[in-house]
Order: sequence, then C-alpha cells, then structure tokens
Amino acid sequence: VQLVESGGGLVQPGGSLRLSCAASGFTFSSSAMSWARRLPGVGLEWVSGFTSDGNTYYAVSVKDRFTISRDNAKNTLYLQMNKLKPEDTAVYYCRADEYDYWGQGIQVTVSS
Repeated sequence: VQLVESGGGLVQPGGSLRLSCAASGFTFSSSAMSWARRLPGVGLEWVSGFTSDGNTYYAVSVKDRFTISRDNAKNTLYLQMNKLKPEDTAVYYCRADEYDYWGQGIQVTVSS
C-alpha cells in the first residue's frame, strides 16, 4: 500500500495550490479518503474527505476555499486550495480511512 502526496510548496497569501495523492495497493475507487493537516504547535486537523458513499465534508476553516475531488481511473485524490492564508501553513496528509493508511505528508507554506 502506498499513498504519495505531491503539489505542496511555498505560496503567497491569497494564492492557490493543488495537492495530489497517488494511491496504490488497495481498491481506491470504493475507499473513503480524506485530507488532514498537522498545524505547527496545534496538532492534527481533519481538512476534508469523501465518505464511503461518496459524500464530501470540509472543516469550517477551509469551507468555500478548498475543494476535494478524486479521479478513480487514476487512483488519485486531489485537494484544490484557493485563497490560502498563513494559518493554512501545515504538513498535509492524505489517508485511506477504512485502512488507516497515511501518506508521508507534504509541506504547504503560505507566506509573503
């Protein structure tokens, strides 16, 4: 099983990034998947996810700014992040919820 995040980096406030999570080794198309982030000095926060029946959910802090999507043909989960704020700075992880598999994490830094 492997989950590999990409697309992070440094962006100015108000900018955008798209994170990708390439999955392999399990049945991605039917799996509940989510994004979480580890905020400096705060801990782990759930950001967004797909439930097993395909519904999406978002943390209040990112709602209307972030959009989760998936391409089951490519076994890839995405997180489109718009209007980024300095408080979005964190290490972002994707997770296969039913298996508790985690990616290695990717840094997103929002700073001018």
